[in-house]
Amino acid sequence: MNDLSWSEFERVDVRVGTIHAAEPFPEARRPAYKLTIDFGPDIGTRRASAQITDHYSLDELPGKQVACVVNFPDKQIGPFMSECLVTGFVQADGSVILAVPDRPARNGTRLS
Repeated sequence: MNDLSWSEFERVDVRVGTIHAAEPFPEARRPAYKLTIDFGPDIGTRRASAQITDHYSLDELPGKQVACVVNFPDKQIGPFMSECLVTGFVQADGSVILAVPDRPARNGTRLS
């Protein structure tokens, strides 16, 4: 693994946001949900596709805070445009556990 400089790390803009809506994404090649995430007034609301169906149901996601990269370019995923990258930890079986703050944080707060 190559070392990363501090300035390279600072370019990755990871912010906390609150999931407001979670929908099925049946058109995705791999099981996924469509999420609508609020990052506060400076960034606003963004949508993302997340492959988190193994550990999370649609009804438990609204209200959950997640850490997301907000400065990647938008990515077309089938018929859906993903506007941020929801972060998580890939398990040995390929499933993903969300990266979340352990206490409530103001939407839009940057990871440091």
